Amino acid sequence: MDIKINTEYIKLDSFLKWAGVVSLGSEAKAYILEGLVKVNDEVELRRGKKIYPGDKVEFNGEVFTAVSES
Repeated sequence: MDIKINTEYIKLDSFLKWAGVVSLGSEAKAYILEGLVKVNDEVELRRGKKIYPGDKVEFNGEVFTAVSES
């Protein structure tokens, strides 16, 4: 699923909220620290990881691709 971002990048925890897969930042932080989130097929433990257009974020069996809004 494509998720449009309107900035150069978005931090991973914010991306999960923006995509609507979590409702709270603390929820996103917990999932990331538990190793349940992958970025470009690698487990990512940093909630501040910068997600750029073209990056793929995998969580709970779904894949979300960041795309530029313009």
